[in-house]
Amino acid sequence: MSSKGGGTALTRRNYRLASDTDKPKATGIVNEKLLSDYLHHVFPSTKQGPALASLRKPLGFQDLGAHLERLLSEGEPAEDTRDQPAEGRLGPQPVVLDHTSGFEGLLFVDDDLLGVIGHSNFSSIRATTCVYKGKWAYEVLISSQGLMQIGWCTLNCRFNQEEGVGDTPDSYAYDGNRVRKWNVTTTNYGKSWAAGDIVSCLIDLDEATITFCLNGQSLGTAFSSIKMGPGVAYFPAISLSFKESVAFNFGSRPLRYPVDGYIPLQNPPTTDLMKAHKLLGYIKNVLSTSIDAQEERLVEKDCSVWRLHGEPTVLVTMAHIFNHFAPLMCKVYLVEDVLMNFLLGILEGGGSVEHQLIQQLLDLFWLLMEDYEVSECLKQLMMSLLRAYRFSPIIPDLGFQIHYLRLTTAILHHEKSRKYLLNNLTFDVLRSVVFFYIKTPLRVKEAGLEELIPTTWWPTHFDKEGKDEREPKDESADERLRRRAYERGCQRLKKRIEVVEELQVQILKLLLNNKDKTTGEASRYIFLNKFRKFLQENASNRGHPTALCPPEYMVCFLHRLITAVRASWDDGSRKSPSSISSEDAYVPPQLFYNGKVDYFDLQRLGGLLSHLKKTLKDDLASKANIIIDPAEIQATSMDDLDEDEESGAAQRPFGAAAMGGALARPSWLSSPTLGRANRFLSTAAVSLMTPRRPLTQPEKVKIRTLAVEQRTEEDIEGSHGNDGLLLGRPLEEPDQPIADKSLLEIVDGIVMMYNLSVHQQLGKMVVVSDDVHEYAVALKDTEEKIARCPAKRPDILDELQKSQKVFAEKLNHLCRRLAWINATIYSKEKMLDVYWLLCVCIRTIEHADNTGSLFAFSPEFYLSVAMNAYSALKNYFSPANSMEELPGYDETLTQLAAILAKHFADPRIVGTDIKDSLMQALASYVCYPQSLRAVERIPEEQRVAMMRNLLAPYEQRPWAQTNWILVRLWRGCGFGYRYTRLPHLLKTKPEDANLPSLQKPCPSLLLQRHMAELLSVDKDMAASFLNSVLNQLNWAFSEFIGMIQEIQQAAERPERNFVDTRQLKVCATCFDLSVSLLRVLEMTVTLVPEIFLDWSRPSAELLLRRLAQLLNQVLNRVTAEKNLFDRVVNLRLPGLESVDHYPILVAVTGILVRILVDGDRQGISRASSVLLSDPCFQLHSIQHLLGEGGADSSGSKASVTSTSTARPVIGSLGSNMAPVAPVIPAAAAANAGSSERKHFSLHAYTDYISEEEKQKVELMLTFLTEESKQAAASTAPTSEEDLCPICYAHSISAVFKPCSHKSCKACINQHLMNNKDCFFCKATITGVEDYSKPAAS
Repeated sequence: MSSKGGGTALTRRNYRLASDTDKPKATGIVNEKLLSDYLHHVFPSTKQGPALASLRKPLGFQDLGAHLERLLSEGEPAEDTRDQPAEGRLGPQPVVLDHTSGFEGLLFVDDDLLGVIGHSNFSSIRATTCVYKGKWAYEVLISSQGLMQIGWCTLNCRFNQEEGVGDTPDSYAYDGNRVRKWNVTTTNYGKSWAAGDIVSCLIDLDEATITFCLNGQSLGTAFSSIKMGPGVAYFPAISLSFKESVAFNFGSRPLRYPVDGYIPLQNPPTTDLMKAHKLLGYIKNVLSTSIDAQEERLVEKDCSVWRLHGEPTVLVTMAHIFNHFAPLMCKVYLVEDVLMNFLLGILEGGGSVEHQLIQQLLDLFWLLMEDYEVSECLKQLMMSLLRAYRFSPIIPDLGFQIHYLRLTTAILHHEKSRKYLLNNLTFDVLRSVVFFYIKTPLRVKEAGLEELIPTTWWPTHFDKEGKDEREPKDESADERLRRRAYERGCQRLKKRIEVVEELQVQILKLLLNNKDKTTGEASRYIFLNKFRKFLQENASNRGHPTALCPPEYMVCFLHRLITAVRASWDDGSRKSPSSISSEDAYVPPQLFYNGKVDYFDLQRLGGLLSHLKKTLKDDLASKANIIIDPAEIQATSMDDLDEDEESGAAQRPFGAAAMGGALARPSWLSSPTLGRANRFLSTAAVSLMTPRRPLTQPEKVKIRTLAVEQRTEEDIEGSHGNDGLLLGRPLEEPDQPIADKSLLEIVDGIVMMYNLSVHQQLGKMVVVSDDVHEYAVALKDTEEKIARCPAKRPDILDELQKSQKVFAEKLNHLCRRLAWINATIYSKEKMLDVYWLLCVCIRTIEHADNTGSLFAFSPEFYLSVAMNAYSALKNYFSPANSMEELPGYDETLTQLAAILAKHFADPRIVGTDIKDSLMQALASYVCYPQSLRAVERIPEEQRVAMMRNLLAPYEQRPWAQTNWILVRLWRGCGFGYRYTRLPHLLKTKPEDANLPSLQKPCPSLLLQRHMAELLSVDKDMAASFLNSVLNQLNWAFSEFIGMIQEIQQAAERPERNFVDTRQLKVCATCFDLSVSLLRVLEMTVTLVPEIFLDWSRPSAELLLRRLAQLLNQVLNRVTAEKNLFDRVVNLRLPGLESVDHYPILVAVTGILVRILVDGDRQGISRASSVLLSDPCFQLHSIQHLLGEGGADSSGSKASVTSTSTARPVIGSLGSNMAPVAPVIPAAAAANAGSSERKHFSLHAYTDYISEEEKQKVELMLTFLTEESKQAAASTAPTSEEDLCPICYAHSISAVFKPCSHKSCKACINQHLMNNKDCFFCKATITGVEDYSKPAAS
């Protein structure tokens, strides 16, 4: 009997135990009868009935091959019928996208020709196969929810960049973005789709209808009576806008939602499918049967307890099965339909025993399959799981997601498979990020949120500024019940989501395992290198949106990674008591300069790395024992040169150039198919994308810096006498173990990841709670209107009730969505993660700061993340979670305040962007009482240094922000300066009540005291500071006046006028700057009056004269009758809302009151004499403040424009409307100056100005009136020769040495600030002496 199956059939691995001649018995393992029974039991013949069982031939391993072949060929279709084309379909199999001729516009198409990404305005592509008869279906996996039209088209449809599928007569499409159907015209249809949904496209050519389904639910017939007849055949087709992406399934994989009667466009592999199911049945038989050799019988047992004990009989049987099964498991359809469902079925039980069975099966795979087969099988299995997870609909118990994650975890538990998947590119970090994402359902009803959260609730009490001001004691019993029911629903939802999150963390813990070293490198080090590569691709491709990981995936990945890393960190710290816990984690400064970790050209605080290595090489040698190889400096600087020549890398901080490969693959994720998108389709040509540099190592490798892929465990963790990543410990760093060095690098990566896109995403998701708030305000407003609606107007009542219903429905929907977002993104646990990240950054910055000059090596993103994380905690996580409840919150706030105070003027930091960010963060920090108190808690030495930096002269730096900081420290103490919003803006709605500028005043007396001490002690600094403030005020106010003149001229032209919106914005900014500079002057005059009034100080008189000159200028411009300022204010242009009399006049009044009323007698007399001697002084400007402006110089009655007749605002000036300029009708401009209006008067602002303040102004007015009368009476007429030849306003009072030319003191002092040459003869002035005219002889 020739052994047809025993040895020769196993062509791949030879599993024959012995040849016939070696052993007369069939196996020598179990006796022949038992073996025959066993094999007949495992491989039952379908034709033999039970009656024939006793007559069947004995079966041994020699005959098993032939027997198995025979069983598998039963039921196979005949050869000639197998490949016949199906009736009603034309085109090749397999069906793919037509990337050679069937497209329009620019597209990226995946390697497998099933995934597509739009890369131009509106690109279209069709499939290679069409249908003309019968009922057909295909599925589209939606990867991004933007603008797409999906459906069918005929061959003669012509598309372009504006018209796509559905825009031509013979094409039909569904668009779930706009919820419409398209066939030249468009009507509402279906539901909105979201990323992660599956659209089924069905065409019935017998009935001439087209139908669409979303996630298996029919949306109804979209089109009926479609065009049919000879020559008409329909292709699957899609049109999609820029960056949108989908993947098609024409039948290469099992359809996720098959519809009865409809056939997929591509034939399923029926024969292979039948074989695979049979073979799987045989495998199940082996698993559930054991041989009892003593009793000589077969024993049925539970599959799940099966173990691979190395029994020869079982192994040889399995080897025969796998001989046929292994090649089938390389095909994606069979893996998804047969293997994945089998493994998922095993896990249905839910215990750890099932996990064990999957481990045993994977052992069997590695044992009995060729390596390339296992690789392909695992690859397909993982990709199928990933797709299944990503495109599963959300159901109330998240059952689908849990199911797929459990199988993923079970597979990753298997060490060899885990390492293969980690090492192999198909399961790099990029793809696995999908497993850590929990999508937000757009359609609340389908996700079952209505059952889970039956009662909804939203805030209903609002203050004047629209903020929710509900105190629990104010709410009614009904409201309280609703709120509590809603909170309970949210808790139920959160618990379900936590189950998924726990599984995701479990997967990461497996990937972070550093003990599995038996089969080569530990998982953690493979993962770390992949993770670094992932960060590299995302950091370097900021300009390539298609290549970036979507931020919503990043957020979820970040939180799971923090949980897993902290767990691993704390496990390690428990084992070595001397190391620190994750609670105190930080990244040591060595990582930033020893070259062991690649920061891919991200900006350092001190500039470019190559520059730092050159300038700080001595510091590195002395402080950290690191010697930089001169060749490396040469290499890096040459590399920088190349970069600049090649791609102008100097212009962008995230240079893609030095990153191993310039062009990253586009949209690694957006198309969920296997291949990488690297076919770039354009109408002109089809070209493969070739990166500028190969995707291997760059040619110029920096010496001493290892490429990410080349690092081993020893390079990372170090070994005896080698510090690994922590090489070069500076003396300031404590010599104690922190944690596994690999974890330090992952923490560093987490901080980078937050900076890349997580923070922006956290800000984006706040929109939902803002929407809830807006709708709640609108609903409350509508209910109040209903209550006020007169009974005789049922039509109005009807409309209002309709609106009320719409708002209530929308709120119900939004509140349930918000519950989901609060559970997945803004929960207390997520808040603690961000807080932990903030603390890590603060500690890292503090440690790096201790290293002195080496601080310059720290990457900028640590400071950015510290500021952004604080901002996220304050603005995004509240009101659901309060910051005050965070552990050690006050201390953290103080530490952050110290960092901002110290580093906003740190000379080691060179980047202008990061300096601006620090300044803005400090400015917003002092706006809120709690964070201002934190600034006051930092050590006194640091507070004084901060104030010294704020008072540095304004000329050499960006001064607007520091000036704003000083103003905030003063706001609440100044004259009439207790307002949150300007009086005339109270009735308008603020864009965002959380803005720092809209916070209630909270002045800092402590910091004011420091400022006073600094200015009174350091006379030179005080003089230079005030001179620069006066210079900037002069500039800002002059610019403002110049601009409003232009606006007024535009308004007076007879034609329609457009004012540039940017000009209006700059004009308003100059006005705001003038007001804030005046407030800083008021603050200085109040805190340190002697700077102006103590004339023993060198520059006091000059400063007082300059101050008086500027105050008079401002008063005259703003209070003159029928003036420019009035007219422009009354035009009420959008964009100039903040320009009004009140803020600027009150600031000037504050300064005048301080020097003319609140000072000592000598100071008051000096101030008044200087003010009155200024040629611009006009008493009626002061009278104007109290509304007492008498007759002006021409004797006409004072008349200013009227607000009541000011024209209504035309046009809008929001940032999103930038191109639309406000139109000024000439008539309105003319009216603005002519109508009567009440005078500006401080008496009108009783809520803003106290009685005491008003009395002081009246006192000042009386005093000045008296003084000006006396001055007029006592001033003798001066002859022209005695007047200063420069200003002709004052008498000559100074003589210059050595040239003896003369002028008044004010002119020469002002001149000497910038120039030492004489006005007249250009001789260098060595001194100035007082001059008094000699008495007449």
